[in-house]
Amino acid sequence: MTLVGVVMGSKSDEPLMQPALDMLQQLGIEYEVSVISAHRNPEKVREYGVKGEGRGLEVIIAGAGRAAHLPGVLASWTTLPVIGVPLATSELKGVDALYSMAQMPAGVPVACVAIDGAKNAALLAAAILALKHKKIKEAYGKYRLSLSESYREPLSGQREARKRTKK
Repeated sequence: MTLVGVVMGSKSDEPLMQPALDMLQQLGIEYEVSVISAHRNPEKVREYGVKGEGRGLEVIIAGAGRAAHLPGVLASWTTLPVIGVPLATSELKGVDALYSMAQMPAGVPVACVAIDGAKNAALLAAAILALKHKKIKEAYGKYRLSLSESYREPLSGQREARKRTKK
């Protein structure tokens, strides 16, 4: 069953959102991808938000640049968690999109990751879904464990190297 809706404002946003798709796939999370402009097709955005939960979606990831209204508009039409990904598609390198998402009014929350942080958006979606779905919890836990193992450094070797350089 499709659990995550990944929405972007323009087809040109796809390369910046690809890390989210890759991570969702790696974790075995079913997703759908839609291109819907909040400005050019607001009725379609409304329909997506209103009908998403009924179609089985549990989280929406929305990537947008510039004024970046897409995540906020979606959040206004659903009670599903919406994770905004500010995209660096403007002269302001995504700062405009970041402010747009991070400054949502009280009552209409949008979670917001870093500029071009699509991978973290997928990981946040996985953390949310892991509260309910055992397989996702296991996959997410395994991924997080792999991070700690890949950054583990042999402390004894480092201590020896430091002692030698101090002499």
